Amino acid sequence: MTDTLAFVESPVQLLNVLEWAHSGALARPAGGGAPLCDGVPRQKDGCDPAAGELLVVVLAPHDAMTRGQLRRMAELARDQGHRLRWEEARGGPGAPVHTVGTLAGPLRAARRVVIGDPFSRYVQLLLTITRARELVVVDDGTATMEFVSQLVRGERLMRWHRTGVPFDWKVGARDMVFAPVSASARRILTPNGRRDIRLFTSMPVAAPPGVTVDANDFTWLRATFGPPRLTGGTDLVGTSLVETGVVDGERYLDAVAALAAEHGATRYFAHRRERTDKLHRIASRIGLEVVRPELPLEIVARRGPIGRTVLSFPSTVVHTLPLALAGTPVTVAVCDIDPSWLTAHASPRAGDFLSGVTTSAGREVRRLPYVPAPARGL
Repeated sequence: MTDTLAFVESPVQLLNVLEWAHSGALARPAGGGAPLCDGVPRQKDGCDPAAGELLVVVLAPHDAMTRGQLRRMAELARDQGHRLRWEEARGGPGAPVHTVGTLAGPLRAARRVVIGDPFSRYVQLLLTITRARELVVVDDGTATMEFVSQLVRGERLMRWHRTGVPFDWKVGARDMVFAPVSASARRILTPNGRRDIRLFTSMPVAAPPGVTVDANDFTWLRATFGPPRLTGGTDLVGTSLVETGVVDGERYLDAVAALAAEHGATRYFAHRRERTDKLHRIASRIGLEVVRPELPLEIVARRGPIGRTVLSFPSTVVHTLPLALAGTPVTVAVCDIDPSWLTAHASPRAGDFLSGVTTSAGREVRRLPYVPAPARGL
């Protein structure tokens, strides 16, 4: 049986699993197990060839852009010698039962489980099955910061932008039914001495006692790709804050137009969740070349070509791009979200959370003031 199982639902999660494996963590015995034998735990009768192996299970989402990027990342993972298992976990009414049923055996046998999204209901359900002695959470972007904060405060696991949205009876009913599973997953991820809980992250976090934090500095990425060719221009990185209901769509387009005009941006790297109609307006009305990356932006930027300046709103990339582009002359700049851009249904914590993403970025990230809103009509 496979010693280590990893569950991913996004391209960035899979990228960070590859970084985690490259860091040498895969060769370490899970939970302080038996001594190593050529990089794997020694068994009574010699070396177990399955020990130390990594099986990455992709819990495939519906979104076409995310699926495409995941397939490209899966190719990179196979090139690194890892095994991949693609699960159509959302492929119909019977898919969840089938997926959980087929994974139950490997989950109980695995000594280490790596997850990319502790807020995922799928992952939370799978955690209730595992007997692993070590649980590793790898980055899923800025959500990692909120996960750690909720773990420290002993709160139930909920995505930061969910609080404050209009009540949906269907969603509310699902939340109530799933509440015991979510609570169980939170207890499993809370250090209690029975499991080794680790966090592999590039985000600035202060984990609670009992959680080991390992730094992700994108060593594998920098060793595999680049350095990039620079265009000499300015690129703008998109965000899905409109799609998640945090930022007003018209305000966001105003800000994009103002940033592009002020800094001479020519390309817009779309987030994989951004709507097609919104991107069409950015291209046709603002005049930016919209790029829909086939891989996570960290890889795209490292491979190049990339602008000498990269502009972003508060998001994961203001923490990850400086690491991915270390040693290059690229400047990463972040523009704060003006509180007036937030929707009426945005979480009460949204402003503080987004501001924290900006202020916690490294010194190498340039801070930009709020941009003035141009005339409406975009």
